[in-house]
Amino acid sequence: MTVPGRVSDLAHALVRSGALKFGSFKLKSGIMSPYYIDLSWLLSSPESLEQVVDITVEKAKEIVSSVKADKLASIELKGALLLPSIASRLNVPCLVVRKESKLYGLTGMIAGGVVNRGDRILFFDDVITDAGSKIDGIKRIESLGGKISAVLVVVDREQSGRRKLEEMGYEMYSVGTISEIVKSLRGSRDISEEQARSVLSYVKEYSSA
Repeated sequence: MTVPGRVSDLAHALVRSGALKFGSFKLKSGIMSPYYIDLSWLLSSPESLEQVVDITVEKAKEIVSSVKADKLASIELKGALLLPSIASRLNVPCLVVRKESKLYGLTGMIAGGVVNRGDRILFFDDVITDAGSKIDGIKRIESLGGKISAVLVVVDREQSGRRKLEEMGYEMYSVGTISEIVKSLRGSRDISEEQARSVLSYVKEYSSA
């Protein structure tokens, strides 16, 4: 369940830091989007970064109160920027799944630790769109013997990602959906009716893609 106050705080932190922008943006898929989320912008706004971490930790605590998790994991890059702060607050180890195997030094696909057989892992990332990168990271962890307890993202773009993960048997949680965030910003008049309408129409068009 999404908590209204939590979504409002998240929405304002994203806008204040510049992590949420409105306009016309080309996604990796080639689709044009009326908004873009880049959580790396939180690094330039310490207050916003702390707020998003606080909100995400609160949600993560709810999840691990019912779903066991020995470790947290994310994929490079943006989810990994927040991962250590969240893991330290939860007092659990964390690790990062690389996009490509490192061929020198400490080689392999995993940075920051190891995946032991039977490890229960809460998989974290910043945003979910079609879940492609999440699935890649999850499969790499499972190939090493880890078990995914649940998946947590900060923002669900409400496209095909959640459906794909749930069809594969994974529980997925988000701090907020883009619809919830936009409605909150519209209610506080931080964005125009036109901006809100554009995003909500986009969500409606691609939610079943």
